[in-house]
Amino acid sequence: MMNTFYKTLVASAIAAATLSTAQAAEPLEIYGKLNVSIQSNDDGSGSETRVQSNASRFGVKGAFELNSSLEAFYTIEYEVATDSDSSNNFKARNQFVGLKGDFGSFAVGRNDTMLKKSQGKVDQFGDYSGDLKNLFAGENRIAETATYLTPKFGDFQAGVTYAASGDSKQADEDGFSIAAMYGDSGLKKTPIYASVAYDAEVAGYDIVRGTVQGKVAGFVLGGMYQQEEKVDSGDSKDGYLLSAAYKIDSVTLKAQYQDMEDKGDSWSIGADYSLGKPTKLFAFYTDRTSMGTVEDADGNDMDISIDESYFAVGIENKF
Repeated sequence: MMNTFYKTLVASAIAAATLSTAQAAEPLEIYGKLNVSIQSNDDGSGSETRVQSNASRFGVKGAFELNSSLEAFYTIEYEVATDSDSSNNFKARNQFVGLKGDFGSFAVGRNDTMLKKSQGKVDQFGDYSGDLKNLFAGENRIAETATYLTPKFGDFQAGVTYAASGDSKQADEDGFSIAAMYGDSGLKKTPIYASVAYDAEVAGYDIVRGTVQGKVAGFVLGGMYQQEEKVDSGDSKDGYLLSAAYKIDSVTLKAQYQDMEDKGDSWSIGADYSLGKPTKLFAFYTDRTSMGTVEDADGNDMDISIDESYFAVGIENKF
């Protein structure tokens, strides 16, 4: 049943993309990427070799002009787990519909929170084993959301996400994710990108996050500070992330360090080699020390550190 649904979805998207839509504000677009690596993973209990999918995905998006001042837009995106044993290897990602105009934009559906979006591209190892989500809370995609983005005021923009109490991650509590951003996260229109964000009761956490990234003497340097607290725990934790990238012709060298109080720390190094606009080869190594607990002979919890390491080489092709 599910395979039939997915085949129908893909076939419909391809057919729609070939049609001329007179009212389209932007061409209907099918997009995605396949990112697969041969990877050695050691989680502290032993190592294994995987041919691993790293958030490979495909999606359909489009926009339609309703009148001279109002536009409708939508996105339907799925993760494709190429390494899944099951043939039903699709997982829902962002899926929303909205309106855009002089007032800004408003979207409802499954979406990343504003705090997650506010990170920009500071995470040089996103979707890999060094992804900041392994030590920082707040990287949430919530199914039942409403998100408003203001118009841009120069290089400034702000937004808020409402997470409905009925969502499974919300434990019957309404949540709000708010962010203010300056600059272009791709660093193409501005030499610096900065943001501040706050989560209130989103997926069980209150979080304050500040992010900055910019270009300095050919380097792309970034930093993030985060303070997080489980709702009603009264015990906040502090963490930070530092990242850097440097491009030499077709090669981009990358490094990143992350630390979160009582959770552990992580460092990653890697390199991307561009074979052309849609395709790259990559390699990375991540070393992470995580904090955990075990039960001693007397039945008491004992804190331990777990050493993990990940090494991968892979290929990515975007379409």
